[in-house]
Amino acid sequence: MSKYEAIQKLAYKANMDLPKLNLVIFTFGNVSAADRELGVFAIKPSGVPYDELSPEKMVIVDFDGKVVKGKLRPSSDTKTHAVLYREWPEIGGICHTHSVYATAWAQAQRCIPIYGTTHADHKTVDVPCAPPLHDDWIKGDYEYQTGYQIVEHLKQLGYSYLDVEMILVGNHAPFTWGKTAEKAVYNSAVLESIAQMAYLTEQIDPQAPRLKDSLIKKHFERKHGPDAYYGQDNGE
Repeated sequence: MSKYEAIQKLAYKANMDLPKLNLVIFTFGNVSAADRELGVFAIKPSGVPYDELSPEKMVIVDFDGKVVKGKLRPSSDTKTHAVLYREWPEIGGICHTHSVYATAWAQAQRCIPIYGTTHADHKTVDVPCAPPLHDDWIKGDYEYQTGYQIVEHLKQLGYSYLDVEMILVGNHAPFTWGKTAEKAVYNSAVLESIAQMAYLTEQIDPQAPRLKDSLIKKHFERKHGPDAYYGQDNGE
């Protein structure tokens, strides 16, 4: 039995959940699962359709983005995953999709406003949208720099990666993460649902108000406990 078998199985299952949840088509997405003790993560191979995947095909990569084990080429987003694992020591899974609604908000370079209690059950702040990478970063190591764009944008906002487990990258698509690969996928599904509801809300009323702070606090604390609340400056 390979010492990497456990995370290969976790990564495989998490990746197979993406099409089941309608978060991907074709090969548009990837999930990774990390083993902190071994200093590696397992990630979907690039360009392989989901119905052709298996645990054994998950590629093992270290936190510098170098392949440790696997005959297939790892996802093109591998360096982004590697940066996030290296910078954020308490995460164990990362998910990246091009799900329709969340990606549409990213393409519009807009944060997703907190309009309702479904959003507040999971997050007390707008889903952040990092600006598109500047030209020098795009011309350089694009996937590597995408990871740092995510990290730096959360820092600028004053958000902890442990509290805000999702982000949009402007003109690109969403990334989510969590303690496990399973939680990262869960966060991706929640994000897509929030993105769809926010879109429909603005279609019904372009001037729809943000959810009241008292309701945000009530719903988040009801689900996560009285000491879990964190707020945001809405610029109002």
